Amino acid sequence: MLGFFKKKKPIPEYNFSNIGTDMHSHILPGIDDGAQTLNDALLLAKKFKQLGYNKLVATPHIMADYFRNTPDTIYRALDVLRKGLHEIQLNLEVDAAAEYYLDEILEQNLRKKEVLTFGTNYLLFELSYINAPQNLFDIIKLTQDSGYKPVLAHPERYPYYYNSIEHFHQIKEAGCLLQLNSIALTGYYGKGSGKIAKEIVENYLVDFIGSDMHHLQHAAALEESLYTVSMQRLLSTHQLNNVLL
Repeated sequence: MLGFFKKKKPIPEYNFSNIGTDMHSHILPGIDDGAQTLNDALLLAKKFKQLGYNKLVATPHIMADYFRNTPDTIYRALDVLRKGLHEIQLNLEVDAAAEYYLDEILEQNLRKKEVLTFGTNYLLFELSYINAPQNLFDIIKLTQDSGYKPVLAHPERYPYYYNSIEHFHQIKEAGCLLQLNSIALTGYYGKGSGKIAKEIVENYLVDFIGSDMHHLQHAAALEESLYTVSMQRLLSTHQLNNVLL
């Protein structure tokens, strides 16, 4: 019955080791819509390691109406994951920050300077998928005035910005960095998201690239993204800030 088994493609030359650190994932067990158990988290960690990553920054959701995480809940989950990694002897460094939803909690925490950041004071935040925020540029400025560097998570996932690449140029010009989700390049989130993701790459607007890993379906799409032309372009010709983390 030879010929019926699909041969697995080799990992491309430019694998994720060219990125260095994944700075957006939901791998901490049991605190948001990502990994629900330690076993789930360890399966994702093994996949990250297989693809060439040596360091992760976990970024659980902090959202007023759904995920009321605090530094305490996040660091306790981080400890659980680190112990699990140690027990299975998987050499993967994991730190934690957060992915903040643009709401009143973020504004309050910024004013109190009580936010979780990664690297050199980078703050990751996301927007509504439905309505364009009226106060986006105010929040960018407040973040900067509070001593942090704003990073907009997955700009390719906001349909109200699909009509013009100029939206992303304006956000960048305001001093906000952009973090693209790797799997968007495969069309995982739909044609509109995939199209604008490629345009963002072509316009050299990407500062960080992240997995936004929640589950094993994302892990499979992350590996698939390695074979896209846009990913090869990013990894071979573009200096991403991930390598500095």
